[in-house]
Amino acid sequence: MKWHLLKKRHAIVLLLALLTLSMIGCSSTVEERRGETTKGEEMGVGKYYFFDDVLIPKELNYKPSDSFVYETPQFKTGSMVFSKWWLDIDSLIDFFVYHMEKDNWKLLNSFKGKESTLNFSKPEKTCTVKISETWYGLTEVEIRVGPLGMKKM
Repeated sequence: MKWHLLKKRHAIVLLLALLTLSMIGCSSTVEERRGETTKGEEMGVGKYYFFDDVLIPKELNYKPSDSFVYETPQFKTGSMVFSKWWLDIDSLIDFFVYHMEKDNWKLLNSFKGKESTLNFSKPEKTCTVKISETWYGLTEVEIRVGPLGMKKM
């Protein structure tokens, strides 16, 4: 009797595993099949969130409760906050400098210290990346994107 129950239990576990694998293998979104980009698109080393020209390292965790994005037909602005334990600040700075320049941002200046700030610009907008680390090892990254100036109407 015990052998029969054990055999049944193994069959159920195997069936569940196969169902799970088949669902994972077949899942794709319509955008993926069409080759379209989506908000939150994964790029291997990072991910684009609300701004399609600001790549965020994949190690960082998005903090929606500390973030906001405001959008009108003329512009999009906002502040996104991310955090992660025990990150190398210099590598993080190098990541942003490299990928922001790839996305056609120009590095205006940088301040490096206990709190590091990178300022970038494009013809119509600006971006500030502030990186800070607490004494207990939490790294926080705040990214602010906004218009460079408004034309008078």
